[in-house]
Amino acid sequence: MLYSRNLLPRKRKYLFGSIFVSLIAVICLAFTMAGSNNFDIARREVLLRRVGHEILLQSGDSVSRVLPVQKIGANKYRISFENAFTFQPESLVNTTRQLLAKDPLAGDYIVTILNAGNASVAYGFAISSDKKDEVIACAGRKQPTARYMMDIQYKPTNIDTVKKVSILGGLPVLAFVGFIFLRSVKRRKVLPGSKDADTISLGSVLFDAKNRSLIINESTIDLTGTETRLMSIFALSPNEIIERSRLQKEIWEDEGVIVGRSLDMFISKLRKKLESDARIKIAVIRGKGYKLEINS
Repeated sequence: MLYSRNLLPRKRKYLFGSIFVSLIAVICLAFTMAGSNNFDIARREVLLRRVGHEILLQSGDSVSRVLPVQKIGANKYRISFENAFTFQPESLVNTTRQLLAKDPLAGDYIVTILNAGNASVAYGFAISSDKKDEVIACAGRKQPTARYMMDIQYKPTNIDTVKKVSILGGLPVLAFVGFIFLRSVKRRKVLPGSKDADTISLGSVLFDAKNRSLIINESTIDLTGTETRLMSIFALSPNEIIERSRLQKEIWEDEGVIVGRSLDMFISKLRKKLESDARIKIAVIRGKGYKLEINS
């Protein structure tokens, strides 16, 4: 009887320890998933702004603004424009398909062009990973000049469901694995040159937007928030000219004030942080803007 009484506190101790380790593991996973989702959302919004920018350029408008992208549903976004414009359906479809192909989560989606005044549907199409399920109509009919909005509805994925099931079903395993890893976590190191879902490879340089850093020759160089936003734009369009006005609008538009010299200052800082690798640099294209040049 005395032995049983002494064993009970010990069992409670181990039970409490297992529950505590499981809780820590779930919290860590939740934060990791949140960080990854935030990065994917930020990257998706940059791509959507690029879609709006290219549509305006195709209509001959290089001056008016693409308004901030709105998330109007769980998997639905809206691109709004400052001024009226016209578009060729075929070009709009090709541009949207080409740019959103860079979004790893954008498999199937529906695009609806709405009249901004009354939200009536002016045009629409559906893109699918299975070509036979795509719906593209009226490709050869140029649309009249008007104020339009562009809604993009993504098909829900099973990723979130799989994650939830994996977490709940794996709690017992997490408790055991967590206990083992707690003993060796101090000895675990992250290799500077390793790649993960949050890094973009630019030649020999790794850009980690989530952790605001560049990894060059196994050395980590920290970036400020503004430098990270600038680098994100360059990273999505390597070896392409990016207009100065676009950089100013996308970086400082939401703050309400655009200071011309601010862009030059941050470009200069980025250059210095990249100069340790001669194969990648930010070049000035006179009269146009900047280009992130990557040489193999």
